[in-house]
Amino acid sequence: MTESAADPLTTKLPAGFDVLAEDLALANEVSEALTQVEADLLGSLTSADELVNASARYLAQAGGKRVRPLLTVLTSMIGEGVDDRVRRAAAVMEMTHLATLYHDDVMDSAPVRRGAPAAHQVWGNSVAILTGDLILARASRLMSELGVEASKIQAQTFERLVMGQLHETVGPQEGEDAYAHYLRVIGDKTGSLVAAASRLGAHFGGCSEETIAMLEEYGEAVGVAFQLADDVIDLTADPESSGKTPGTDLREGVSTLPVLMLRQHAQSAESEQDQQEAARVLALIDGDLSSDAALAEAVVAVVAHPVTEESWQVAHSWADKAKAAITELPQSTVKSALLAFADAVVEREG
Repeated sequence: MTESAADPLTTKLPAGFDVLAEDLALANEVSEALTQVEADLLGSLTSADELVNASARYLAQAGGKRVRPLLTVLTSMIGEGVDDRVRRAAAVMEMTHLATLYHDDVMDSAPVRRGAPAAHQVWGNSVAILTGDLILARASRLMSELGVEASKIQAQTFERLVMGQLHETVGPQEGEDAYAHYLRVIGDKTGSLVAAASRLGAHFGGCSEETIAMLEEYGEAVGVAFQLADDVIDLTADPESSGKTPGTDLREGVSTLPVLMLRQHAQSAESEQDQQEAARVLALIDGDLSSDAALAEAVVAVVAHPVTEESWQVAHSWADKAKAAITELPQSTVKSALLAFADAVVEREG
């Protein structure tokens, strides 16, 4: 992304949305909407109780890309554009996302979130969980003021988020395909909220049911593409530029896409040599990765194996699905931005 002090828009938006800057009026409208959404977000998390105020605003103030509220704003512009309902829905989408982070970090024992100690490291597990619950409660209350349809979307999305986390926690059931299980989990945990953000923007923007369905499908697919790319980036990211230790998922025993594909290769590769090579890499992954040297060896082995490139191809295929979903939308700067974002989520390095 090209950053310019004279253009605040390009310094705020995630990669892929640079095209918005080509339309000054649109860029200003998006920037103004996001500024208001941010104010609404922090205002909705504010409390007179000192502990609640500090914990509830903690992750919001730590930053974040604000992809979900941005998509709510943009998809509304496919129709009649931004109004108070769109801004409220955008804030609620980010609140819902933030709440899941509080819960996820407790379940994963994550030490850091957005460059700062995770909330449970500051206040303990119970406060972090209850803070997530509180944020979800406030998000639901705000959404209820937008009508029955909005509340229904919020409830359905929250159900999928919980089911995704539950299925990830218990793992595939006996006889269930691990790859299909994994795609279902990330669709629920990541795709569902991006889909809801896109749907709500289109809904309150007055779009037709056909257009709403297109944008919801786009959001689901781009969310899945984003998570699939994250799987690969966990292995390939430059630790100096990303601040991340490659192979964190491997060390935690998370079966992400490259690992699942390795297990497939070990069982059904076309040649015995390919099966043996996959088994060799799996032995490194399934071994003791507590030392940095062992983890580094496992990461190098996975990255060198064809499954890493195959995983990138799968991520790109979901980005292509996202773009295909909105093919029939009339050409506009917003559509161009959505198409570019789908590419950007699978072309990033961190």
